[in-house]
Amino acid sequence: MIPLKDVNPTRRRAVLTIALIVASTLVFAFQSTKPSDGTAGSQEAFICEYGMVADHVVNGADPDADACQSINQERDRFTGLVTSQFLHGDVLHLVFNMLFLWVFGNNVEDRMGRLRFLPFFLICGIAAALAQAMVDPDSAIPLIGASGAISGVLGAYLVLYPRVRIWTVVVPFVFLPFKLPAWIWLAIYFGLQFVYLGGSSTSGGGGVAYMAHIGGFAAGALLAKPFLWGRAEPRQPGPAVGHGF
Repeated sequence: MIPLKDVNPTRRRAVLTIALIVASTLVFAFQSTKPSDGTAGSQEAFICEYGMVADHVVNGADPDADACQSINQERDRFTGLVTSQFLHGDVLHLVFNMLFLWVFGNNVEDRMGRLRFLPFFLICGIAAALAQAMVDPDSAIPLIGASGAISGVLGAYLVLYPRVRIWTVVVPFVFLPFKLPAWIWLAIYFGLQFVYLGGSSTSGGGGVAYMAHIGGFAAGALLAKPFLWGRAEPRQPGPAVGHGF
């Protein structure tokens, strides 16, 4: 399922959501200027350095580490928990993550406030990376991407806006957009992570880290209300408020 737009207008511009999209895009653009030949200074080395390597986070430095792990160990073992959130493997990885962030992030930012949204996003991303590391602690494959943090945003959206409608397409089955209540859309998304997980922490070597999605979503759902502490409750729009796609 691909979200296109929600029927949920914001009260002010989502500055931090836009900033996160711009930052991720700029990092990817910088990454793309590097050669992809596996040498020092290559894209692969950049990912090894700033990705989250579970073996390094859980077990610390390893004197028998392979080349990628050795590069990662040049940084503090916990650095990758944050920096990995701004790295992406290819253009489609970036585009789909940023689409999900825009559709759901602007309203969560609007509800939490700008000062709270950034730490919320980063904490969800850290929780997602740690969830992945805990189920595959000896992995030497760098985890990259904002999807764990964005899953946290989706978890918060489920708590804050369960009845809002989401314009959706289901590729390759349904190309005409249709609306689903957010609680149905997000329940399907969350359930699919367990289906795809299929008894493995990823879809294969270097595949999608579904446990990170699950951990991020759970963290976002649990942290949504605590991050609203002290903020006044605005009038929430009903399902029919706003403009259609």
